[in-house]
Amino acid sequence: MPEVGLMTPNESPAAVTPPPGAGTGKPLSVTALRKTYGGATAVDEVSMDIAAGEFVTFLGSSGSGKTTTLMMIAGFVEPDSGTITVGEREVTRLAPQKRGLGFVFQQYLLFPHMTVGENIAFPLQLRGIPKAEIRRRVGETLEMAGLSGLARRRPRELSGGQQQRVALCRALVYRPPVILMDEPLGALDKKLRDQLQTEIKRIQRELGLTVIYVTHDQEEALVLSDRIAVMRDGRIDQFDTPRELFERPRTPFVADFLGAANFLPGRLEESTADNGAHSLVRLDTGGLLRTRPHSLPQGNRVRAAVQPGRLGLCPPGDGFCTGTVETVTYVGTLVRVTVRADGGDGHMVRLELPAGRAPAEGDKVGLTADPADVSVFDAEDGG
Repeated sequence: MPEVGLMTPNESPAAVTPPPGAGTGKPLSVTALRKTYGGATAVDEVSMDIAAGEFVTFLGSSGSGKTTTLMMIAGFVEPDSGTITVGEREVTRLAPQKRGLGFVFQQYLLFPHMTVGENIAFPLQLRGIPKAEIRRRVGETLEMAGLSGLARRRPRELSGGQQQRVALCRALVYRPPVILMDEPLGALDKKLRDQLQTEIKRIQRELGLTVIYVTHDQEEALVLSDRIAVMRDGRIDQFDTPRELFERPRTPFVADFLGAANFLPGRLEESTADNGAHSLVRLDTGGLLRTRPHSLPQGNRVRAAVQPGRLGLCPPGDGFCTGTVETVTYVGTLVRVTVRADGGDGHMVRLELPAGRAPAEGDKVGLTADPADVSVFDAEDGG
């Protein structure tokens, strides 16, 4: 499968339409996009507006619909219904090469018989750009990606990270209005992935690119994105900034997927308190937990959700819960701790603490949380 905006060698250059307004980001809109395969719905009425120069990530597990949505935007998959608009132009039924979008795959798809410079120059040659301008643009793009000394090398002479940089350069060199990236760092080790995340974000900001990025890696999405569309079963569960998704999830699924939240069952004792500053949940363990205010009725069965990194320790008998430390796992700058809560059914609570503040296994501890860090969901809300 060729990159969008890049033709295979046997295709005609005349088939390529230069993107209008190349060199600047363009807004992108998706309205009621739907795709089914047989009796299965892959994407179900997905709609979103993406601003020019915005970095948006589709985040979800396998089968959530994120890649199918990206492929419909790219033109490789035809939607059953819905519309796709780039700038002022509807592109829903256009062929991929006529949409003028850049695409970077997880597989690098570099031409092995071409040098790095020739690979990057290829889309400009197809567009009939003069040779002098091609040399200038290729040089600028190589320098921007830290590849200036590698223009004459073949892809086989490069590391995986260098090959992915070349693929990115090839998609950037003609300044498409939107860049689509399908898990481009998935095959790289963590250290290299972290380095390239920084470079991708820097390049995106410097050029004002509109980027749509697909990943199943929560940390990668949080680091790169201006906004994240968390997808599940072909739908968007929540489309928001990284901070809002992590700190104010609207569904239990988002709370669990973004941060592996602890869910503490109980009953809503006060729906508002202290002039609406917080609500109170009587946990099944017997403790009283202050949470953010919300609109659920008093007396409802609920689940209070709090991320492991937002919990703290205090003396036994204090806080909203007392329990026994079951495990302490060292993972570098922090430790992961599990505490078996007293009372109820011995609920296990997970914490992430600075490495220097770790309790010992078997210790009795109390648990604390800032009400602003605790979300509340109806007990019947499974999603």
